[in-house]
Amino acid sequence: MALKKTFRATAVGDGGDGRWAAEARAAWPEAEKWLTDEGRTAAGAAEARRLFDTHLPELVPVLERLAAQLDRGRLGETFLTQAAFRPFFAACTQAAFDGVLLRNYDFPPDEVEGTFVSSNFLRPVIGSQDGIWGLLDGMNDAGLAVSLTFGGRLVHGPGLAVLIVVRYLLETCDTVDEALAALRRIPVALSQNLTLVDRERAVTVYLGPDMEPTEAAGAAAGGALACAANHQHLPVSEEEERGTNTEERLATVRAVAEGREPEQVRRALLRPPLYRYGHEGAGGTVYTAEYRPAEGRVTYLWPGEEPWELSFDAFEEGGRTVTLGREA
Repeated sequence: MALKKTFRATAVGDGGDGRWAAEARAAWPEAEKWLTDEGRTAAGAAEARRLFDTHLPELVPVLERLAAQLDRGRLGETFLTQAAFRPFFAACTQAAFDGVLLRNYDFPPDEVEGTFVSSNFLRPVIGSQDGIWGLLDGMNDAGLAVSLTFGGRLVHGPGLAVLIVVRYLLETCDTVDEALAALRRIPVALSQNLTLVDRERAVTVYLGPDMEPTEAAGAAAGGALACAANHQHLPVSEEEERGTNTEERLATVRAVAEGREPEQVRRALLRPPLYRYGHEGAGGTVYTAEYRPAEGRVTYLWPGEEPWELSFDAFEEGGRTVTLGREA
């Protein structure tokens, strides 16, 4: 069934002039529900801050600036660490090659923030925001783009939410190699896949609280092609495949992406099996994004809707209501 959803593009600068705070305070009543019960205790808050300070030190001044703007005391600061979040699971598909990153983000639409944000916390970054400053995907002014998917394994351990990890990589890294080096020292709380692309390389890396970061096998020579759905190195059960069709989606996107034609991949992402319906159930495809980070631009797409392009040179704030679930 078709469903309406409104997306917004907003510029928040460095988070110090009130623009970010206005957005964050409006989102707070829903956002703070992601905090664990432990994160609401003094001990849990202290551990969350320790994890953040230890593993994302460059972002500490930003965290403190935003926490002061949010003005929700210890609870707000703990939330912003994203080190005490409840587990969340999504089904997504993505492919990267030749400096281009294309992805579908699949999730219950009402639970997606729907904000495309331009920020300058440490450097210029544009991305799809969630968790009031975390990112589902994005790019920076150095020409690096990063996008996440759920890794499919139901494991949970001490670590940071992948949303803030994506933000950190884009704030502090210029290249895929720098991002991979950072990931080797950052604990991630859930099973996640990240796809990274710069001007020279594309790679998918498997992450989890129970494993070392592992680059996905099967990429083309030189790391020029990277694809991901919602599984990692372990076999997928028949039940899991029926529920997520992750192996079918990965095989499909790999086959299309091997042609190195972004237009072909874009069209495939807007049709089944890569485009997923069921928006009123567990969650269908909420948006498709095509990042060209070397050019500093991203295009958001939906079947039957006009594309929405945003860039570092032309980031026009505003809103757009689209119909999800249309035929391409």
